Amino acid sequence: MTTWLLRMAKWARRPPSAARVRLVVLIALACLAVAGIEALGLWPDWATAERMRP
Repeated sequence: MTTWLLRMAKWARRPPSAARVRLVVLIALACLAVAGIEALGLWPDWATAERMRP
């Protein structure tokens, strides 16, 4: 928790560039899109990893 507060304070003092903000937003949207596709059951079987037994 403390690490995140320090990181937010750093960003408040020196905000990231617009390009970095766009990059982070695009990555977040891509992750949400993949999660949505998987939740809808449209994710292909060949892209699903099999669970390994310990």
